[in-house]
Amino acid sequence: MAIFKGAGVAIVTPFTKNNEVDYEKLGELIEFQIKEGTDSIIICGTTGESSTLTHEEHLECIRYAVKKVNKRVPVIAGTGSNCTNTAIYLSKEAQEHGADGLLIVTPYYNKATQNGLTAHFTAIAKAVDLPIILYNVPGRTGCNLLPKT
Repeated sequence: MAIFKGAGVAIVTPFTKNNEVDYEKLGELIEFQIKEGTDSIIICGTTGESSTLTHEEHLECIRYAVKKVNKRVPVIAGTGSNCTNTAIYLSKEAQEHGADGLLIVTPYYNKATQNGLTAHFTAIAKAVDLPIILYNVPGRTGCNLLPKT
């Protein structure tokens, strides 16, 4: 049985002219995507500029999306970080706030080894009870998660 099915939309994080998250616009984007038939909402991924958000903004975007979606489709929260402890923290918070799954990017900048990637993802998986999508985007992270890993 599939955990997730169909196509998920990686939502952008809109900002005001004062560089604050524009939750009104975020809500409009979420509503539009659900109305148009998306199968899941992905919040705080690469498109959502998660690496530019403070931890408070990051978690508030997840909380907001979960509340706005209101179980109509799954919410998949981007909680990856180049710091394993930060990824665990964000993942636990996302779980606590009702996310249905996690999108976790390979650690960026540090160029982890394959053994390091295994240790990183295993530690996160042991800390939460949510399905995890491993997000491999080597062009952005400088790190490639190989299939055998």
